[in-house]
Amino acid sequence: MRLTITTFLTLDGVMQAPGGMEEDRSGGFDLGGWLPPHFDETVGGWMGETLERAEALLLGRRTYDIMAAYWPHVTDPAQGGPDNPLNRLPKYVATNRDDELTWSGSHRLDGDLAAAVTELKNRPGGELQVHGSGALARSLMREGLIDTYQLLVFPVVLGRGQRLFADGVPPAGLRLTGTRTSGTGVTMLTYDSAGAPAFGNV
Repeated sequence: MRLTITTFLTLDGVMQAPGGMEEDRSGGFDLGGWLPPHFDETVGGWMGETLERAEALLLGRRTYDIMAAYWPHVTDPAQGGPDNPLNRLPKYVATNRDDELTWSGSHRLDGDLAAAVTELKNRPGGELQVHGSGALARSLMREGLIDTYQLLVFPVVLGRGQRLFADGVPPAGLRLTGTRTSGTGVTMLTYDSAGAPAFGNV
């Protein structure tokens, strides 16, 4: 399976609490909910196409808890109800907590994270998808395990909050493989990992 990261970002790279004010207030963050005013049919369609390619989900614990509090209770057919891929797909959770994972299809990743993720990637199938999960994504960057980045960049600048590409992530080269833009100004970018970055002088 290819390991893909799909993340909503502001123009200045913030990924924290896109969906609502109370989604993630860690660090005193009070600017949550910056996604909904810009989420249109184009963005929704792109996300639907993304989930259709998923073989399984790989989630950090905070993102898992946020999603597990919402998606199992969705009954609206327009959102897929119980057949939504988020409910139907296997979910592998990187967590140090030992409480029960109650969302159907959830599995705890034990032991060494890099070894566990490598074992998942070696299984046959389409994409092993990470959604959100910033701390997990940065751990995977350090291990060189990410094949594709799917970044949805929203026309918002916040100036503070958790960032996907925080200080300390390893340098990396990327190759642009796809773009789409919504009428609300959201740019959907797909990059494949391309090894070490190139440097030069101008």
